[in-house]
Amino acid sequence: MRDIAVTLLVIMGLVYALKKPHWGILLWSWLGYMNPHRLCYGFAYSMPFAQLTAIVTMVSFLFSNEKKRLPNNSIVYLLLIFILWMGVTTIFAFEPDYAKEQYIKIFKIQLPIILTMMLFNSRQRVEQLLWVIVISLGYFGTKGGIFTLLTGGGFRVYGPPSSFVEENNSLAIATLMVIPLMVYLRTTLHKQWQKQLMLFAMISMGFSVIGSQSRGAFLAILAVGGYYWLQSDRKLVTAIPIVIFTTVLLALLPESWYERMNTINTYDKDASAMGRIYAWKLAFNVANHNFFGGGLNLWSKITYINYLPEFDPLKNKAFVAHSIYFSVLGEHGWIGLFLFLTLFYLGWRQCNELIKRCQNNEEVKWITELAKMIKVSMLAYFSGGAFLSLSYFDLPWHLLAIIVVLKEIANRTLQEKQKIDNPVIISTKYLTEKLKISDQGLIH
Repeated sequence: MRDIAVTLLVIMGLVYALKKPHWGILLWSWLGYMNPHRLCYGFAYSMPFAQLTAIVTMVSFLFSNEKKRLPNNSIVYLLLIFILWMGVTTIFAFEPDYAKEQYIKIFKIQLPIILTMMLFNSRQRVEQLLWVIVISLGYFGTKGGIFTLLTGGGFRVYGPPSSFVEENNSLAIATLMVIPLMVYLRTTLHKQWQKQLMLFAMISMGFSVIGSQSRGAFLAILAVGGYYWLQSDRKLVTAIPIVIFTTVLLALLPESWYERMNTINTYDKDASAMGRIYAWKLAFNVANHNFFGGGLNLWSKITYINYLPEFDPLKNKAFVAHSIYFSVLGEHGWIGLFLFLTLFYLGWRQCNELIKRCQNNEEVKWITELAKMIKVSMLAYFSGGAFLSLSYFDLPWHLLAIIVVLKEIANRTLQEKQKIDNPVIISTKYLTEKLKISDQGLIH
């Protein structure tokens, strides 16, 4: 029954995508974030829904009346350069075949990101995309939060199978990134029961993050919570409920959670923590010895042995980057890391610009509110991603695309408003040439 339901939803989405290509991006995003077919147990489990959606969306886009141009934005240009640079490092990769396979996957992720910048040109479309992201990842977060409460937090919470967020740590960071988007969407709801339902989902997802028992997510919570508090105009009033909630929560958490968090202080005795340190040293060594880095999927036993003499493959069997920063550094070298960091720096800076430009204009004030929440979401990614291999996860790249779209909408809306408020002014030079002016300054 579940297989049939998912298949019918995909077919319905494809029909809409044929008429309007932005519906194809929505369907593509749903399949990418939620992986609904992986929740099935029959024929739908292995169906190539994403590939089919990609084909239909591209055909629809090519034959549609939509404007086929990328926005004039530094983020767009730098993103294209970064994608090209990843292609270059793939050519010089330690494992070219594996790197090529991974590069194709990344390109498939970046393609809908690029199309998002071109097709999502209105508030309605932006909010439709946000709802798809929130529902897709919020489903697992809300369910995980309820599970955490029912079991007393004694078990970890995992994400959709065969996805970037399947692991408990990754799901926790993705959940933290989604909650700020939910805060914005809650302001767009009009009925009280809808607002309450959204609040319940947000609280549940908060418990899901705790229930993941992720040390990286715990540090990300501290970073996000601290940022919220620093941005608050009423710091004392805000601090009181935070302290009360934290005290109650810590009193209810099981001993296993404390044991997990205490390993932060004893990282040198924890195999998982030491695996991260080894991976970071490896990335640093590879980037220093190879201009193009080691290429995608460099994290093999042979690479560890060649670039990390102190590494013991018998004691350490996890070969992953454990960090968005060191992942890019090791795979694409120092230039790749520079491009990666600059991209998100530009995203952060453009959010600040949008907040300032739009906060006093009612027509685009929603952009200010969304930009504020995107900054919080990005902060969760910056802090939690420092300990996870989520460099190519769809969501942060989608946030950059949304920032680009918001800037386009803001520019267009404010320019139109300026035309209405300020009618065409004929220059003095034009008046002087076309009209005869008397010595008294009177026009005949």
